[in-house]
Amino acid sequence: MEPDSQKSLSPIPIPEPIIDRDPKMIAVASADQLECCREMRPHPVSYAIAKRVLDIIGSLILLLLLAPIFLVIALAVKITSPGPVFYKSTRVGLCGKKFQFIKFRSMRVGADKQLQQLLQNNEKDGPIFKMKEDPRITPVGRFIRKYSLDELPQLYSVFTGEMSLVGPRPPIPHEVEQYDDLTMTRLSVKPGISCYWQIMGRSNLSFEEWMELDRKYIREMSFWTDLKILLKTPYSVIKGDGAY
Repeated sequence: MEPDSQKSLSPIPIPEPIIDRDPKMIAVASADQLECCREMRPHPVSYAIAKRVLDIIGSLILLLLLAPIFLVIALAVKITSPGPVFYKSTRVGLCGKKFQFIKFRSMRVGADKQLQQLLQNNEKDGPIFKMKEDPRITPVGRFIRKYSLDELPQLYSVFTGEMSLVGPRPPIPHEVEQYDDLTMTRLSVKPGISCYWQIMGRSNLSFEEWMELDRKYIREMSFWTDLKILLKTPYSVIKGDGAY
């Protein structure tokens, strides 16, 4: 079977923007004004109840089953690197609503302050930063990032309703400030832990390919689409391709 990451991306029909605002507003003025700068209507989800039930049951089961792994990772992070076990940052969710995003810490303390020094080494296009040999990542961090183990705490955000098991990955506010109208449509659905580009190449894809696949998900949203993505996610995680 051909790996998903090697599949070519054919042109994807673009959904109509679900944004009601003054057309003269070109971009978000600042992260602090994110919630009020754009009046966005959520994308209609016909299976919303079934999706929420799947999120609650799925996240609860995974939180219970993976509790021993949580403990092992927490100890590994704490013992091998000074600083807290968890890393918290502000992310942008459904219709621009901000929430606290939690991961197992995979970088040295103060890594955010070192970002400016590394921008010239950015290996991705668009408003995101990615660097394969990022010197801020700890040895344990490199391992848990490769297999997406650092993302496990987000299951709690799924359980509380801020995220979904499946949906576009939640962006950082300063990334959203650089979004155009078309890219902004990805905020019309609840962000998720896994998505199309998580199972089709991850960081090996360009920013525009990420956005195309997010728009594809919005067009194809259904209970069965979510199940398909969830069933393919473990294989992609185990392969570890495109994760850094």
